[in-house]
Amino acid sequence: MTDKKRILTGDRPTGKLHLGHYVGSVANRVRLQEEYDSYIIIADVQALTTNFDQPENLSRDTLQIAEDYLAAGLDPRISTIFIQSMIPEIHELAAYFGMFTSVNVLRHNPTVKSEAQQHGFSDMTYGFLGYPVSQAADITIFKANLVPVGEDQIPHLELTRKIVRRFNDLYKPVLVEPEILIGEVPRLVGLDGKSKMSKSLDNAIYLSDTTEELRKKVMDAVTDPARIHKTDPGHPEICTVFAYHKVFNQPEVAQIECDCRQGAIGCVACKKTLIACLDGLLMPMRERRQQYVDNPGLVKDILWDGTQRAHRVAKETMAEVREAMGINYFNPRSNG
Repeated sequence: MTDKKRILTGDRPTGKLHLGHYVGSVANRVRLQEEYDSYIIIADVQALTTNFDQPENLSRDTLQIAEDYLAAGLDPRISTIFIQSMIPEIHELAAYFGMFTSVNVLRHNPTVKSEAQQHGFSDMTYGFLGYPVSQAADITIFKANLVPVGEDQIPHLELTRKIVRRFNDLYKPVLVEPEILIGEVPRLVGLDGKSKMSKSLDNAIYLSDTTEELRKKVMDAVTDPARIHKTDPGHPEICTVFAYHKVFNQPEVAQIECDCRQGAIGCVACKKTLIACLDGLLMPMRERRQQYVDNPGLVKDILWDGTQRAHRVAKETMAEVREAMGINYFNPRSNG
């Protein structure tokens, strides 16, 4: 038993993690895992909300994302990494939450609306519309005190807080209302400079990229379109490469900005400096990743152990939930 406050966060296994994930939430998880009792969910059921016709990819993507977590620095000895679908109590709690959550509230959730537009959904499925309720169950069944997320997930967390208050008012105050922790860089622009970094938009630098893959992506990244010659004064505020320097290269960013505005540094040199900086970030991840590449069974063992730990906690919470609702029929403490 631990006296630490608990964190719950995670991702859908829809592909490799990228730098946007890293600065949005993963770096926070790594930093906070010593201070908090950390639960990291791989939300494979929620991945089906947009990939229900490709369930065969879930196993591969689940192992990939677990490998990314471990490479980024999550320590399975102190962080509980688990698979959502293997915890049936989550889905039971989501069903109870759904009984008092308005469909109109879900329809007006800005993140749901944005994602529906992004995926071209003219008619949302039941699972897609209701996944914020499922996410609320993910968080509350583990009684998380803190949820580190990216900026776009704030509406979901606000809904979770409302659901907790509603449940505790209707029945008994057995659930914990979580606080929200935003990543230091809420939204990282993609390599195309047009939108946030995204797997689906093919504008991402992945945590698993090799040095050569990183080099090619950065060299092709969008810079100041008005700057034709190296000596032309630059406008770093509209340059994608400079945006990355601001996030990942704090010691040099002021000098780079000054040199760019004065035409003292060209875009190629600026990109090479960024490549060296990002490669320095990714190199330790590559080294940690190699032990799991060499021993694939190790990742499965870690997921199995984490899922068993998470399942024990979920069962304890659901016993309290059923008692609060008066539906623990075969428990001696049950009413009636």
